[in-house]
Amino acid sequence: MRTIIEEARDGRIVPAVVIAAKREGIEPEILIERLAHGSATVMVRGDVAVGIGKGCSAKVNVNIGTSTVRSDITAEVRKAEIAERYGADTLTDLSMGGNIREIRSAILRNTKLPLTTVPIYQAVIDAGGLGNLDADQIIRTLREQAEEGVSSFVLHMTDHKTLSALSRSQRVLGVVSKGGSMTAAYMLRTKSENPFIEHFDEVIEIVKEHEIIVSLGNTMRGGSIVDGGDPAAALERRQNSEIADRFHREGVQVIIEGCGGHVRIDRIPLCVRLYKDVAPYPLFVAGPLATDRAVGHDHIAGAVGASVAVSAGADYLCAITRAEHIGLPTEDEVREGLIAFRIAAHIGDTIRIGSDAADGKLSACRAELDWKGQIANAIDPERIAAAVPDEGPCSMCGEYCAIKIMRESLSREFRS
Repeated sequence: MRTIIEEARDGRIVPAVVIAAKREGIEPEILIERLAHGSATVMVRGDVAVGIGKGCSAKVNVNIGTSTVRSDITAEVRKAEIAERYGADTLTDLSMGGNIREIRSAILRNTKLPLTTVPIYQAVIDAGGLGNLDADQIIRTLREQAEEGVSSFVLHMTDHKTLSALSRSQRVLGVVSKGGSMTAAYMLRTKSENPFIEHFDEVIEIVKEHEIIVSLGNTMRGGSIVDGGDPAAALERRQNSEIADRFHREGVQVIIEGCGGHVRIDRIPLCVRLYKDVAPYPLFVAGPLATDRAVGHDHIAGAVGASVAVSAGADYLCAITRAEHIGLPTEDEVREGLIAFRIAAHIGDTIRIGSDAADGKLSACRAELDWKGQIANAIDPERIAAAVPDEGPCSMCGEYCAIKIMRESLSREFRS
């Protein structure tokens, strides 16, 4: 079976491209040019096709999943349903506790959004811990998850050269990527190459057969804004670009994760540009959190950083909740974090792709004190629907509403 990229290179438009292009308001012919070039991807699950990258609106992913401390299938499915209801574009299942297969199956049964996984998570659990993990287990996990209908894999491609640079780093926090740390620990324990690089041909075979997007993990992202960029991060950036080229040549869609974690706000635009200068592929950003001190409110710090990242050219965001650095989020925290990052994505898109027409529509409704119109054009209509009046000014200003005062005053002046 030919992949979406292979069809795009021959100028053929598959149904998923038509769906994604329609959502973005662009011609399918434009989208296939970008797919062929690698600057855009289309993540597919069933009848859902999500365009990510150049010319597409910034997309927002929501992480769900259990841990070894807390595992509740019903709760995670409910979080997935909430994410879908409130406008998430994709989901990622990070489950490491309980029956991982059943959790993933339940999420797939109860949602329609494309689902991403980090296969090494399940591989570690199935192996009985990092000390027993081997490459065969990792590849078996990829095959199993691909056959179940997963849309995207996060694969961490770090190598020994990058790990050596990390060992000389002066970082406050070393590696904060869980999947990256597991991959690195396997390499150091077995004194072997990165398993995804060592078995690259098998990985290619699996992802091509199932039209799975490969998202190259950001192992060397910063865990503190005081860490900044270092040689290890620079090496990973170049390496991921080269590996992305390999995947793309083979007809595999690819996304690069970068500029995530914690990044001081003035460094975010440069960080994004560094990635965009070396590779055309869509850039996926986790956060970035613009301060380390927002514990308990990391959805705010993350949304601030994310809006700057998107305005600088980032394509795809991973929503952060207030529970980040504390524990698994509640259903309400998932919703809250998602809305914060949808707002951040839109703010960034007003610069990145000039998408401020919707703001103009809401403002026009506001000028007319048209509450139904304001609700319809809001990012989170449900939140405001119960709080606003049916007509007239809001309770903030009441009869002394500036809009109402000036409209009436100007009307009297020009009538006279």
